[in-house]
Amino acid sequence: MLRRDVLFGVGALALAGRSAMADEVNLPFGNGARNLVAYPGKRPLLQMTARPPQLETPFSVFDEGVITKNDAFFVRYHLADIPTKIDPEAFRVEIKGLVDKPLTLSLIDLKAMPQSDIVAVNQCSGNSRGFFEPRMAGGQLANGAMGNARWTGVPLKAVLDKAGVKAGAVQVSFEGLDGPVIPETPDFAKALPIEHANDGEVMLALAMNGEDLPWLNGYPLRLVVPGFYGTYWVKHLNAVTVLDKPFEGFWMKSAYRIPDNPCACTEPGKASAATRPIGRFTIRSFVTNLADGATLKSGRAELRGIAFDGGSGIKGVEVSTDDGRSWMPAKLGQDLGRYSFRPWTLAVDLSPGAHAIRVKATGNDGASQPMEASWNPAGYLRNVVETTKIQVS
Repeated sequence: MLRRDVLFGVGALALAGRSAMADEVNLPFGNGARNLVAYPGKRPLLQMTARPPQLETPFSVFDEGVITKNDAFFVRYHLADIPTKIDPEAFRVEIKGLVDKPLTLSLIDLKAMPQSDIVAVNQCSGNSRGFFEPRMAGGQLANGAMGNARWTGVPLKAVLDKAGVKAGAVQVSFEGLDGPVIPETPDFAKALPIEHANDGEVMLALAMNGEDLPWLNGYPLRLVVPGFYGTYWVKHLNAVTVLDKPFEGFWMKSAYRIPDNPCACTEPGKASAATRPIGRFTIRSFVTNLADGATLKSGRAELRGIAFDGGSGIKGVEVSTDDGRSWMPAKLGQDLGRYSFRPWTLAVDLSPGAHAIRVKATGNDGASQPMEASWNPAGYLRNVVETTKIQVS
């Protein structure tokens, strides 16, 4: 971890943005052409924007294993002034605000504290936005703005306890080293209620899958908020502030809001009467070893996939090969924890003809996926029963 003057480099970013394309992929919706571009530390990923880097994981990666490898993990920045040089020996994170003893912690300080680890999915709030009908503004992502990793670091609670949270604390805000290019752009900062920040699971992560955090995933320190969308997982974390009133920053008060009703939805094209900050994942499941439009030979075939939710854990997965008319229970694979992808498998007999394979999961809390997608103005929370259409000969 304590390498001297780790350098990512403006030149490396620029080169990646202009590099020869390894391939082009057409995502299955309008204007879905994407270039596969290899940034430093990353295999070729689907490039949405170059400045700041926004890179989506090709969906085939999720069939490689339940843990998403570091070089394949998606990248999402909001602001273009991302850090390109960090001295790990000089790096500090401040713990300040409504605390008894403000702290300035080095990486050595954090590594000297008791470490914990958790396997958890990080998913962009706008994952799958490109599939909404009618379409809305925002990054037109397919299903690859997510990944599952083993995160290692210090529970935020331990750091807050060390600083001593004073009575009257309401929220904790988080800021990172990335920033706006022009002063008029609001700096990126997020906040959690004090009870959530102190739950023992929210983490200041130093490592990902047993290695230093990749630069584009927040090196050398990031916030991990299991079960919550990636907007809260602040990268290059350098400031934690305990507040005595709700945080009023743009990225909480105005952005990343969902309709404040039970379905978090509205009629297509209509604005929300009232909103609330986005929070936990909705439950999702996918087939990972078949692409839409695949051709198979008739007979026995094994289906594979993943399921996950916002933290209740996966109770079961069902699969239909006849467009939802009948369902079969799949076999669940290794349980790496309630915030992780849960793999599933099912052997099926496929007769010649067209098949629409549907998959739905049920969480331990009883939640499942709807057969028809709901709509919201920002294109968040998509969790419809997914359909993969194949041809069997």
